[in-house]
Amino acid sequence: MSTDRPAPAAPSLGTRLLDSRLLAEHPRPRGVAGWRHAHWLAVGTVCLGAFLGQLTASITALVLPALSHRFGAGLATVEWVALAYLLVLVALLAPIGRLSDLVGRKTMYLWGFAVFALASLGAGFAGSLGVLIACRAVQAVGGAMMQANSVALVARGVPGRAMCGALGIQAAAQGLGLALGPTLGGLLVQHASWRWAFWINVPIGVLGILAGWFLLPRTHPEGRPDAPAAREGRFDLAGLLLLAGASAALLLALSAASGLPLPGWAAAALVLTAGVLAVALARQEQRADRPIIAPGLVATPGIRAGLAVALLGYLLLFCPLVLGPMTLAEAGVPVARAGLVITLLPAAFALAATVGGRLMPHRSDSTRCRRGAGTAGAGLALLALLPPGEVSSVLLLPVIGYGLGLLLPANNALVMRAIPARSSAVGGGMVNMVRSLGTALGTALPVLGVHLAGPVSGGRLVLLVLALLALTAVVLSGPGAGVRRT
Repeated sequence: MSTDRPAPAAPSLGTRLLDSRLLAEHPRPRGVAGWRHAHWLAVGTVCLGAFLGQLTASITALVLPALSHRFGAGLATVEWVALAYLLVLVALLAPIGRLSDLVGRKTMYLWGFAVFALASLGAGFAGSLGVLIACRAVQAVGGAMMQANSVALVARGVPGRAMCGALGIQAAAQGLGLALGPTLGGLLVQHASWRWAFWINVPIGVLGILAGWFLLPRTHPEGRPDAPAAREGRFDLAGLLLLAGASAALLLALSAASGLPLPGWAAAALVLTAGVLAVALARQEQRADRPIIAPGLVATPGIRAGLAVALLGYLLLFCPLVLGPMTLAEAGVPVARAGLVITLLPAAFALAATVGGRLMPHRSDSTRCRRGAGTAGAGLALLALLPPGEVSSVLLLPVIGYGLGLLLPANNALVMRAIPARSSAVGGGMVNMVRSLGTALGTALPVLGVHLAGPVSGGRLVLLVLALLALTAVVLSGPGAGVRRT
């Protein structure tokens, strides 16, 4: 009788990858891990990623005119340097978040820095607009790897009593990156080259890798992933592809209306495609095991209104960052000084977002939302009515930023409190998605307005539209919209 036994099956490619040294999580040095304040070192490392993500968003918005001049392309084409990044980010946040549970969040975060830094290096060397857009898409892969894991790493490494303070520090790092972007972008474009707007990310990325390796705790006890995390239902790949397709078709249609050289029938087909894919997405999410957009949550009035306000808020935040360099250049303001002026908006946003609760200590979050949206809307309306130029921008951009700094953190708090604890992951993913979509629309709308009516008249038109959208946010933030009050 034969005693031969079948040879064990060869490990799959996925298993070999998970067991590889490249994906194994390494522990911190004992001296770091044993220090009672080590969690603040981990928070500082996460803040590097938060800073880098917002820096690249705001600095790219400012260099679009320089890229248009360098490559001889219209703004409707050049804006895809920003839009490609945002579309990839929307598509990858959800799957990378789930993959991180399998591979390890520390590992994914460190690889995010590496991908981001290498893609930034390539973007700076790009010899054509197509190569630059492709590098930006790869850069977004690294950005998604960092953004999908940042809050989870803070939650993993910080004791409960320090959690609120740690998240506040992370928000401040985001605000700092957002505020420094226009100033750095203006200085680099005027005194060096647009290429440095991308190369500046490389040393920050290298610093993030080194800091993360030594200062972040392992997210798996033995440094290796847990297989059960991969088996919690089938990932909604169809929903993800429909969302990315609908978003891309809509933004391409807006770019066609903004001057992208496409025939009229192609623009109409893009609008129709976006509508069809949106309907298919709604149906897909009704039957998916783990939908990326949970219909039950979206149907809740308070959550639905809060997600709409989040989209509007980030549209209102990024639209002036893209529009400002165009209108100030038309008024004869040098690009470096224009960057300093535009910095006033994100600086005021960061200040209000960080200390907004102290500024209005006895007000509910819904009241902060309404007052913040109303303040931003008033500033946008006045900016549209006053003569365009440096003086009006210096006076009113801080008002707009202050209002948005009150609105967005308070709205995020309302949304997350309204989402049941069992759905916090998918709810947080939806907030990230609408935030990225709002940023994308905020990039596309100014280009459309300037194309249709020129920098001055088009700028006024865009600002008036933004003021109306801010008023819409006021209405959506009211008790009649179903937002839970605190």
